[in-house]
Amino acid sequence: MFVIFTAYKYLYMKKYIPNALTLLNLFCGSISVIFAVSNNFIAASIFVFLGIFFDFFDGFFARKFNVQGPLGVQLDSLADMVTSGVVPGIVMFKLLLLTIDKPEFSTIQDEWNSVLHFSGITFSFIPFIGLFITLASAYRLAKFNLDEDQQTYFKGLPTPANTLLIMSLPLIMEFQNSDVMNTIILNTWFLIGLTLLSSYLLNSNIKLFALKFKEWGFKANASRYIFIMLCIIFLITLQFAAIPVIILLYIGMSLLDNIVLKQTHK
Repeated sequence: MFVIFTAYKYLYMKKYIPNALTLLNLFCGSISVIFAVSNNFIAASIFVFLGIFFDFFDGFFARKFNVQGPLGVQLDSLADMVTSGVVPGIVMFKLLLLTIDKPEFSTIQDEWNSVLHFSGITFSFIPFIGLFITLASAYRLAKFNLDEDQQTYFKGLPTPANTLLIMSLPLIMEFQNSDVMNTIILNTWFLIGLTLLSSYLLNSNIKLFALKFKEWGFKANASRYIFIMLCIIFLITLQFAAIPVIILLYIGMSLLDNIVLKQTHK
């Protein structure tokens, strides 16, 4: 009787596991918002990474337990809107704010350290351009929920990938301490250009392969295996600076895959 009850309890409870993980994603994203607003980008990044981790596994367990449903789809997008929409928009806003309203410092490192204590507001419109990322993320997530084709690929850059790109900027400045990279990142026009580019990529029609394995054979997943191996190499050698490189690699390999696929079907 105990075995039957335990089995029933497991079968009953497993349908709640994916949604629980989605809520953990939302919880981490909400905490990240608080840290981002307080200019603590490192803590914000940690909770964003945790949120993206939970975001990956909620879908994994939903498929594994075969408990996918409309509630989970909507809940997932709402959680992503915070973790991968609001947070990167705030971080870009803060970085742009830092570039246009800052005291004079003797070194780039002194300039970056000031962000931990920076407070105040500016009425310039420029920092608010960073929130275009939030708007573009919301539009993408809404389109994704209505698009039934994106099962084996993504159309446009996924919001978590875009978020990793934006969150890598303060991490590069904090941990790699390169005056060249810091000068580039703290350039107003670079940040505006990146904001507009990422907003476009989120809603573009570029087909990007998904890291979903229906089988484990190398031939059917050559692009995925090569991409993962290159990611590991770049992360080891370039550290956080590898993230923008990996995003470019992801887009480049996907475009190459699309060309090969078109040639194959001719």
